[in-house]
This record gives sequence, C-alpha cells and structure tokens, in this order.
Amino acid sequence: MSEARLDLGWVRVFEAVGRRGSLTAAAHELGLSQPAVSYTVRMLEQQLGTRLLERGHRGSTLLPAGERLHRAASAAVAELDAGARAIRRMSRQPVVRLFTDYGFASFWMMPRVAQFRRVRPDTEVHIIASAAADPGADEAEDVAVLFGTRADFGAGATQLFEERVFPVCSPHFAARHGLSEDPRRLANLPLLHLDSTPHPRWFAWRDWFAAMSVRREPGPGDFSLNTYGLVVQAAIADQGVALGWAGLIDGALADGTLVAVGPPLARPESGYWLRPGPEPSGPARELIDWIIGEA
Repeated sequence: MSEARLDLGWVRVFEAVGRRGSLTAAAHELGLSQPAVSYTVRMLEQQLGTRLLERGHRGSTLLPAGERLHRAASAAVAELDAGARAIRRMSRQPVVRLFTDYGFASFWMMPRVAQFRRVRPDTEVHIIASAAADPGADEAEDVAVLFGTRADFGAGATQLFEERVFPVCSPHFAARHGLSEDPRRLANLPLLHLDSTPHPRWFAWRDWFAAMSVRREPGPGDFSLNTYGLVVQAAIADQGVALGWAGLIDGALADGTLVAVGPPLARPESGYWLRPGPEPSGPARELIDWIIGEA
C-alpha cells in the first residue's frame, strides 16, 4: 500500500523550530502562539510515528529523525521563498538607479527623463543626486554619471562630454556692465563660485583667469554657493557672473536666459563620464545606451 502523503502545513513551522532551537522563539518569529507551534510539531510526529524533538527547559533539540526532516524543510523553504521573490520581481515595474551629482541631475537628466519614459514607459528611473564624487557602499547604482578623468573611473567608463567652461550671466547684467568677450572686463565684477568640496576636480575662476593671463583678487561682491543649481539661479537673478559648463547650461543659452560673456576654457581629458554598474540589467543597459546617444 502506498504511504500516506504528509500534510505540508508544518514545513515553515518546523524549519523555524529547528533553526531557533525553541518552540517559543519560533512562535514569536512566526507570529503564532507557543501552544500552536507545539501542537503542529506533535501532529507531525504522530504522522511520522517517531519523535523529532527532545524538549527541555532551555529549548528543544533535534533528534536524528528531526535533523533529517529539518534539512529537507530548510531546503524547501529557501526554494519557495526564492521563487516567491522572483515572481514578485516579475510583477513589479523595472527600476534603474542612476547616481550622479546635482548639476547633471538638474540640468541634463531631468529635462530629458520624460523622453526616456516615452521610449521605455515600463521602466522607472530613480535619480540619486549627491555632492559626493562616488556612491558609497550603501548607495548601490545601476548607472553612474560622474565628473572626473578617465583615470578616476577606469576603462569601462564612457565620456559623455569634455570639460568646457565659459563665463555666463543674465542678459540684463551683461547689458548693465557693458560686457563683451574681453576677459579683463570681468576682473572687477562680482563672481559666483561653486564651493561644494575642499578639493574641486573641475575648473574654478582662478583657473579661468590664469588661462586668460588676467590677475584678479577675490572681491567683496563675490558669492560662494554649494550646488551648481544655486550658482546658475544666482546668475539668472543678476547676482554676478558664473562659470557655465557646456552640456549643462546649453538650454539656458539657447532660450536666452543666460549669455556667454567670455572665451571658453577646455580640458579634453576631463568631463562627465558614464560608468555602468557591475551587472547592469536589460533596462539599465537600455538607459545607458540612451544617455550615450543623447550626449
């Protein structure tokens, strides 16, 4: 005669009892009462016709039959939980995490993210913006767009655009001060500085004036801000002259919100680089290809 099949309602209960070594601890973990857990184990022992646990005042110890059954229960629970996680992932909208700085997030990515949504409406993009040069251990990313050089990011990174800066200000500010392409005209005007890190990797005003062979000391009207978005907002609000990064302020130049008032300074080996995560998913790879195409 064929053996009676076990009722499998005990599997998770017995797995927790064996792992925790206590009926009470297992009951607490599973949100059950201790008598309910004890009853489940007792019914299981009756179905198998043998004892599975050695019950004591300080907990419960698996007997040889219990150890064998617990190995099978643990494997079954692990496999079922993995299957459940995979099914939940299948039913969720794909999410791609993009780590970058505030400037790229605000001026390049945000104006374009709606375009990517039209291409991939089933993919959600999470933009993680930070002043940090690199994501920390707890900031997992699928794609990173960061500022630096090839040496900073390795052979797997792709340069999106080189570092190229030039003075910009509002049209009203330029007209009021009679600004032209002569860099000496800027030496006596209030300047807007990006001051987000003690050791910046990007061009600062001192680099631009040195390249133009113009001597200029910090003036009382200068203004330092800790994000590039604030620098650009201050320039638009007639507060002074800022360094504009090609690739970030193209939209403001195109619509006339800002105007260029000095020659550019470029550094081809530096700029914004795209670095894929360690194992990019299909949606992440599509976002990577789309960003490279747009840039």
